Amino acid sequence: MSLIVVTTSPRVAPGLLSHRAWQALAGGRVLTASADHPQLPHLAEAGVEVEVVEPDPGRLAREAAAGDVVWLAAQEGEEDLMRAVGRAALAMDEPPSIEVVPGSYDLPGARLLDLVTVMDRLRRGCPWDAKQTHESLVPYLLEEAYEVLETIEEGDYGALREELGDLLLQVAFHSRVAQERPRERDGFDIDDVAEGIVNKLVRRHPHVFGSLQVEGEEQINDNWEGHQGRGAGREGPRVRARRRPHGAAGADSRGPAPAPRRTPGRPRGPPRRGCVPAGCAPVRTGAAGPRRGPGSGGGAARRRPRLSGSGPRLGSRTLTPAGDPFRRRSPLVQKGQRTHGLSPVRTAITRR
Repeated sequence: MSLIVVTTSPRVAPGLLSHRAWQALAGGRVLTASADHPQLPHLAEAGVEVEVVEPDPGRLAREAAAGDVVWLAAQEGEEDLMRAVGRAALAMDEPPSIEVVPGSYDLPGARLLDLVTVMDRLRRGCPWDAKQTHESLVPYLLEEAYEVLETIEEGDYGALREELGDLLLQVAFHSRVAQERPRERDGFDIDDVAEGIVNKLVRRHPHVFGSLQVEGEEQINDNWEGHQGRGAGREGPRVRARRRPHGAAGADSRGPAPAPRRTPGRPRGPPRRGCVPAGCAPVRTGAAGPRRGPGSGGGAARRRPRLSGSGPRLGSRTLTPAGDPFRRRSPLVQKGQRTHGLSPVRTAITRR
């Protein structure tokens, strides 16, 4: 006599179950406590009857001891119930055997589906999230990118996980905003974003995803140059001008890389590795006011380079001059603070 617990993932389409799960569901009495379980319509279509019962650990253990029982577990998990069933079974003179059969399970990257679902609900249900645009989200994208840069420079890999999540949110947010535009107006969704980068990576690495044989990095670069010529029409001129394989340096034995085309008035972006030009000092802000650089008191200062409206040039933007620590953020960031009621003394941009 046995109790078979069938588990399923909410990130896998209902009805897609393992062979062992279908065998178990078709071969015994099936019980569940979830009247709205997504698998129920598909089981009914397959002729599998499921009884919806109250979750009673003692009763479930006794019925399993009397005959084979299959328990269809709730998708959000029933750890407490299963532990209680286990304790009840151990208290019996002849306890039933308990087996867990995965009906479906998550593959790597499955939790990204949760992010898409949550972002969609926020866009429809939260007034603040619903009114955002690509333009209004620019300060947040910039700030989160610098947060990632900062944790890497500081070697704080524990914080890097959280900061990468914040940056990933910006990708999901922009994709959800773009989803509301029609395709003829350059609308797209998160699947289009993922499809584009996957196709690009596969296309640019024929030595990994194709039959091309290479003997070293130099040959990869040679193949890359040939690929650029054959696939030039697939990318915009700005992308074609700046792309190099594996982040290669701008100059090699074949001469310097072509300079990227730049739209007038568009910032070139932050410097690599967060380098701060001479005469600039990174600034940290806190409850006690701005602090500049490590060793200035009140604990270790963050080392993120701050953009502001004056000081030495960084592309078409500027960094905070060492003598003016109160110009803490870029004009876009400051505008975002004023527009959305953000706290100007917080290190990260957050909503109140």
